[in-house]
Amino acid sequence: MKTNVALVTGAGQGIGAAIALRLAQDGFAVAVTDYNAETAQQVADTIVRSGGKAIALKADVARRDQVFHAVEEARQALGGFDVIVNNAGIAPSTPIAEITEEVVDRVYNINVKGVIWGIQAAVQAFAAEGHGGKIINACSQAGHTGNPELAVYSSSKFAVRGLTQTAARDLAGAGITVNAFCPGIVKTPMWDAIDRQISAAAGQPAGYGTQQFARRITLGRLSEPEDVAACVSFLAGPDSDYMTGQSLLIDGGMVFN
Repeated sequence: MKTNVALVTGAGQGIGAAIALRLAQDGFAVAVTDYNAETAQQVADTIVRSGGKAIALKADVARRDQVFHAVEEARQALGGFDVIVNNAGIAPSTPIAEITEEVVDRVYNINVKGVIWGIQAAVQAFAAEGHGGKIINACSQAGHTGNPELAVYSSSKFAVRGLTQTAARDLAGAGITVNAFCPGIVKTPMWDAIDRQISAAAGQPAGYGTQQFARRITLGRLSEPEDVAACVSFLAGPDSDYMTGQSLLIDGGMVFN
């Protein structure tokens, strides 16, 4: 029986690493992709040590050529291509008055263009394999409701939700489903950085920002990366075959639709 192949971007740490580990546990051969080759290799090594199949690839998702190259490399090295998880993203704090051209370009190049390039590269890889596949994009609860101090990030994630819906319509005929996952506040290095920025802006010690946000979570706790990886596992597996164009909230009950 053929092993399914998945590529995960931003998989060197945080949510991406948890997704790569979970998909490997689910039986996927995983291309652990990150702009940091070292962390990607560490995650791939962890998968291989536990009996799974993985390779580490270095790619900056803002660069279309690098995304295409990584996907093709994964297809050749792992013998197929079935799922892409466009997970890489950044979330700098951007109070309205402080937004610069540089920060808009940086966030949109990674969070929006990175998803577009991933979608395109996956479509090409699925076609080369002669079958459909699954495209899974990282959205956010901030892609359902505007988050304070995160105007650029929030708007980039609203864009991902729109891309997910449009791509789902455009690609259905090719047997490709396109869905997104929308985490809330997850205990990752990225969240630590947001907390420091928000806490400092309020003149409070680190941890203050997290406390303020956690009050909005119905389940009363921050998410673990594994909570999000479980949602992606569902989207990558056969149980979600009849689902497309959806952006699933997995945020502990921050946003109710």
